[in-house]
Order: sequence, then structure tokens, then C-alpha cells
Amino acid sequence: MNNNAMPSLFVPHGAPTFVLRPGAAGAALARAAAALPRPRAVVVVSPHWDTGEPTVGFAGRPETIHDFWGFPDALYALRYPASGCREAALDVHAALLQAGFPSRVDETRGLDHGAWIPLMLMFPDADIPVIPVSIQGHEGPGYHLRLGRALAPLSRKGFLVLASGNLTHSLRDFHVAQQNGGAVPPYVREFPDWIWGRLRAGDTAALVDYRRQAADAPRAHPTEEHLLPLYVALGAAGDAPVPTRLHAGVDDYVIAMDAFAFNPETSA
Repeated sequence: MNNNAMPSLFVPHGAPTFVLRPGAAGAALARAAAALPRPRAVVVVSPHWDTGEPTVGFAGRPETIHDFWGFPDALYALRYPASGCREAALDVHAALLQAGFPSRVDETRGLDHGAWIPLMLMFPDADIPVIPVSIQGHEGPGYHLRLGRALAPLSRKGFLVLASGNLTHSLRDFHVAQQNGGAVPPYVREFPDWIWGRLRAGDTAALVDYRRQAADAPRAHPTEEHLLPLYVALGAAGDAPVPTRLHAGVDDYVIAMDAFAFNPETSA
């Protein structure tokens, strides 16, 4: 592996209560963070910041956004007091522009729960600058793979691309499972295994075409936003990434909590 480049990560953020009961998935995220060199900045990509065009957060002190309702009071008391970094944000913005993306900036954007929950579990001291970047939910996997590749040069400058989502995400099936005794539907394990098999094989074409090629893909993702960050993380490791499965498991009956690291291929 190229020791001069930071790996990119795809991590789960689960339900908001994940941060209160991190379990095995949270422990895996903490181990992954501890094994990394100290990043210059974390570029965090969450499915909960969805914009028309790629947008980079420039806030000096991004607020902690509690963008969920009906959860325990303890969650609303949590704050992740990260700083931003204008110089680092300018580098991210420039990388997107150089790759041909019409990148915009947002001077006030905070950190939604898809960002601050994994950050709190991985970097609890909040002492590394955080630069949020939005997804475009109306675009597909191929677009987000290219978006990740636009960020790939930053890995050699000490940036960690941390993309957050979940490999399965169906609120409807959560309610069904809750009413039926908590049985895990088979696809909740089968779909992540299909993704991992394609990642190991380097079959990017199948991954991009997952909606036709993977069984139960529309059930795993009635909408795509929670899977699209995976493609950003994959692309951020360049053209031939080396994947590692950091964790596999299920929380809340239907939420696959798989985590992956993508290391850039060895340079010649």
C-alpha cells in the first residue's frame, strides 16, 4: 500500500442512539481511528447533507445539528465541538473545481448526525478540523464515485475522507421487524455480503450497477442517499483501491453496520 496516502473510510452512523450504545460497531470505528496517522483534516460526507451541487462547509466552528426527533433527551444534550479550517476547506473546494465539479461553499453549515455521530466515536477529543462535503441525492453511484476520485489527491496531503451511511436502510422494514419480534430479514445480511464480494473482486462496474445486479437492492435502499457515500469513499482511494472490511453486523433489526477502509494501490 502507498504509505504516503491516507486511506478513505466508509463507516455506519446507524440510528442516532448508536452514539449512546456503540457496541461492537462503535468499537470497530474507534480501533480504525486509532490505527490511522493523525489527519490534517477530516472531510466528512454524510447522506443528511444533500444539495443540488457539491458544497463544502467553511464554518470556523460548525454547530452540532440534532436533525432527528423523538429520541432520548441525552442525545440532544450532546455536542461535538470540532473546529473547521478555512485553508483545508479551500483545498477541498479547489480539488472539486479542478475535477470539473461546480463546487459551492457554505459558510455556516454545521455537522448533522450522519457526521458528528461517527466523529464522536472515532475522534472524541474533537481536536481535528472537520470539513463537511455534501452529496447529490438526485445523482447516482457513478457520479459519487467520480466525486470521490476528485478528492483522492487530498489523501496525499493528510486529509481523511470519512464517508458515513449504512449498507441497508429501510425505515419501513424497521417498523415491520419491530412489530414481528425483531427478526432480521435475510437481505440485511445478504446485500452487505454482495457489496463486500464485489469490493474484494474490484468489480466497480457491478457496484455502480448494484440496483440491477444485487438481489433485493431496492428493498435494502428504497432511496439511495445512505449508500451513495460508499462510492465517495471508494473513489477517494483512487482507481484501484485495496479494501478491508473493518466490521460487519446488524443493529436495530434492519440496519447493516458494515465499515470499510480503502487504501490506495501501491505507487510505482
